[in-house]
Amino acid sequence: MTPGMFLDPYAAVIVIGGTAVAAMLRTRADDLGRALRALATLPRRRFSADPLLEQIASLSRIAQRHGAVALDRSVIADADLATAITMIVDGEGAEAVAEELRRRRRARAERHAAAADAWSAMAEAAPAMGMVGTLVGLVAMFTQMSDPRAIGQAMAVALLATLYGALLANLVALPIAARLRAAGRIEASERARIETPVAELAAREAPRACRPVSFSPVREDVA
Repeated sequence: MTPGMFLDPYAAVIVIGGTAVAAMLRTRADDLGRALRALATLPRRRFSADPLLEQIASLSRIAQRHGAVALDRSVIADADLATAITMIVDGEGAEAVAEELRRRRRARAERHAAAADAWSAMAEAAPAMGMVGTLVGLVAMFTQMSDPRAIGQAMAVALLATLYGALLANLVALPIAARLRAAGRIEASERARIETPVAELAAREAPRACRPVSFSPVREDVA
């Protein structure tokens, strides 16, 4: 038994090509592109909010010393935190800042779920495409009963297509979908940790930014 026995280009084209076509028909183009780009995130470490919490603490100290306007000069790599700090500099209140962070967190979670769903759809389609390959191989076999060599090739397509469909679904697509869902849940939970300290920073700095200037009335002595 050699590894070459399990290689058949016709079965591979039917299963992989059919799964790709089914995914394109079932999934929006932007979600499908997001699902493919998400492969690059799998080797990365799971998201942690600890660096962001440390940066928020540093920004809070800067605001205490120099005021909220000084935060506008800070370099913030995370897009969600950068948006929140911009709102604080603009004088937005704590509730508005927290709501924006929640909105962005929900949108991010939906994007992650869409990418995972695309891989789940591929996992559902792959065994069906394997069955399609099996049917194609059986049809080819029955139409060429007079040629023993053609019968063997057609039978190989029929059996290997089923094998490829099962492997593609259970060893590729489903594990990727599961890992993307787990990473999405962890990131959503971690990002929820930054909402409270950012809201506290906004609550402390918004009154300072929005405080009206008070004028002392000038007393005039009436003779």
